[in-house]
Amino acid sequence: MELNHINLVVKDVDTAIKLFSEYLGFELITNRNSKMAVLQNNKTFALVIWGQVMNNDENLPEYPANFHIGFYQEDENEVSQIFEKIRTEQYIRLDGQPKKMRNTFGFYFYFENLMIEISVNPFYTF
Repeated sequence: MELNHINLVVKDVDTAIKLFSEYLGFELITNRNSKMAVLQNNKTFALVIWGQVMNNDENLPEYPANFHIGFYQEDENEVSQIFEKIRTEQYIRLDGQPKKMRNTFGFYFYFENLMIEISVNPFYTF
């Protein structure tokens, strides 16, 4: 069984598209009037960006405590490169610099209220 997609609710669809396409390697498949977008990563996984406006709500979406999504990188250098690219973006809130954590190397950041992890896969050698 393969994961088909994840639907993330955000307030600013266009800025989310920028984050996922420019910095995290996703390709934009469709943008429906800045209210909903579909992006793909390596043709195997879709990310649906759902604008909070579609829920008839203009507030920032809330996620449960500790909910986050994570993206594996091949090595520490790739993790550091992503950190350097995003660290000056005003719409990003960093949780700290890349560092050793658990059995890997990575960092967390926030887009709106969504926590995102960038790390090296500790279970697989690319």
